[in-house]
Amino acid sequence: MRTYRCYGLLVLMATWYYCASVPVLAGLSGDAEVSSHGDEAASITLVAETRMDRPGLMFRQYNLAVLSHYSYLLGSNGEALVVDPARDVRRYIEDSRNLGLKITRIYLTHSHADFVAGHMELAAATGAKIWVSKETGARYPHEPILDNQELALGALAFRVLATPGHTPDGTSLALLDPEDRSKALLVFTGDTLFIGSMGRPDLLGGTLSASALAAMAFRSWHEKLGRLSDATKIFPAHGAGSLCGAHLESRPMSTIGEQRKTNGYLKHRSVNAFVMAMLEGLPEAPRYFEHNVQLNHDGPPLVDWKRSFPDALRPAEVAELSRKGGWLVDVREPSTFAQGHPERALNIGIRGRFETWVGTMVPWGQPFALIGSDAEVREATARLRRIGYDAPAGYLAGGFEAWSQAGLPTRKVSMVTPKELYRQMNEGTGPLVVDVRLPSEWMAVRIGDVLNIPIDKLDPQARKIEHSQPILTVCNSAYRSSMAASVLERMGFSELRNLQGGGEAWMEAGLPTRGQTATDSSGSPPDARSVDLPEPIGPADLARRLMDTPGMLDVVDVRPAWQFAEFSIPSSVNMTFDRLFSGPFLGAGRRPLVIVCRDGHLAAAVAGALTAFTTRPLRFLVGGVARYHDEILRPAGIQTDRRTSGSEAPPIRSEPPAVERPLDRPSAPPPSRPAPKKKSAGC
Repeated sequence: MRTYRCYGLLVLMATWYYCASVPVLAGLSGDAEVSSHGDEAASITLVAETRMDRPGLMFRQYNLAVLSHYSYLLGSNGEALVVDPARDVRRYIEDSRNLGLKITRIYLTHSHADFVAGHMELAAATGAKIWVSKETGARYPHEPILDNQELALGALAFRVLATPGHTPDGTSLALLDPEDRSKALLVFTGDTLFIGSMGRPDLLGGTLSASALAAMAFRSWHEKLGRLSDATKIFPAHGAGSLCGAHLESRPMSTIGEQRKTNGYLKHRSVNAFVMAMLEGLPEAPRYFEHNVQLNHDGPPLVDWKRSFPDALRPAEVAELSRKGGWLVDVREPSTFAQGHPERALNIGIRGRFETWVGTMVPWGQPFALIGSDAEVREATARLRRIGYDAPAGYLAGGFEAWSQAGLPTRKVSMVTPKELYRQMNEGTGPLVVDVRLPSEWMAVRIGDVLNIPIDKLDPQARKIEHSQPILTVCNSAYRSSMAASVLERMGFSELRNLQGGGEAWMEAGLPTRGQTATDSSGSPPDARSVDLPEPIGPADLARRLMDTPGMLDVVDVRPAWQFAEFSIPSSVNMTFDRLFSGPFLGAGRRPLVIVCRDGHLAAAVAGALTAFTTRPLRFLVGGVARYHDEILRPAGIQTDRRTSGSEAPPIRSEPPAVERPLDRPSAPPPSRPAPKKKSAGC
């Protein structure tokens, strides 16, 4: 059983890695990072406001969810420090003014790759001085800082810790305890140490190898961060969904002690084992990363934020841009794009991780024009500045309607409902179905016996397919699949379709998701690629079965104990991964085993890993306990369970705190709710 357990956990970690390290849904049921995205995801929002029990100290943590970017504001005695600011700095300026603070210092932990930082914008607006490591060799005005140097802001004292690994110049900033300056109250770890992960070492390029940087990260932990007290709180620059690391957690704060116990990378005692773990299975970074590093190093140019639109282009001008090899980025929703769009337009909807997808799909420096409503173009223009795509060639004045009225070539993508596709698959009349998600997502849950070509591999893999072949693309929500259909159109494919609502709609319709084509009338078995995968179960179905047939299901909740203690599904039991993979549940007859987590994605991964070790029927709860709470318990007025727990974790609150709280009593994030339909970030 020990071998099985290790193998199962390896499968689980591999799946978990992909779920948390890419800007897309990690299974048909969504993932922890994107499930809470709504309209606010594209704005810098307050995560927590904290006042320590020492007078004159203010602490704020911000999140820019579409980039999984955390930034911070600290205030003392009328002065403020901003750590790793985003490029659109208005929120920091407004908050500091409202708090009676003047921003006098800016701290950069390193030259970021995934976004253009706001150090130049903030310095120009406030006159603040920039602190950055001497090792950076920054080309903008700054005050170079050294390892172990002490810095001051008002009554606050900090110590700089050189923590290379993600980059050679990476630093962390520790806030010292005024009563004992040998101790740190908290530390801003930048991209060196994440919650559950470490900063990936392969984004730098140049002469310094990824393995050399990974070895630096090993020493940064053992010689610097790992020597801080267990009670020291850590605040990283990124959370789940960031491509700067693998399987980051979505929690905004942790402690050194907790990471010492739970962070898988930190369990490696030898540098070689650590380096191998750091280098294993890293996804390809978006194209724009290397350019953002250079921009941040040299000092990004200032933005004219009053200019909210690029140049207006007539339809003929946009057509000429496309003819010469320029890109047409259609930012409308997939359903609108499908009804009609300019020929060769690339659909990247404004909802979700628009910035990252544009930086991934549109090569740096190549001309592109935006297509959408005035509101969509305005938002797209502002958001693209976050990754340095400052100068679109223009936008299509009058939108698609003007293009169509000009008589220019248009295309459509047929939207096929799940039930219609299922009928076609049964009858053998359906198109070639291409699942454009990651291989791990495809292996975990898929709509049938379909071809898997990840969206970033369409060219050249799709060139093996005849261009006249009808193709239907599918992902979780029709976001990526619409993008994929537009990519295939640019490649010359003529008959393209998209699954309406994606895999989530397929599951909502109650259609099978066991990775096999439905048998034909002769009862032909699935081919050798078929895998016996766990089945999804919705909240209503689970509640009904628990009510009508008590004792006929085993429900296992794999969330941390403190989350289970605050809220759980009646009759469920809490179990660690190690205990689950080695426990009696695996051999307990034929009674179905239902795995649940917070939002469903981890449960799907765990259930998928368990298929190798048990013959029990396996299920996973779609949407997790958050959706069960919102759809079953809350409408019925049922009080959630409240259990005691030995964990020090705080209670889950239904809303963010409205008052300032002591730093040593942070609020945990609220349970996720279904995202608003307008701009759900399900990708």
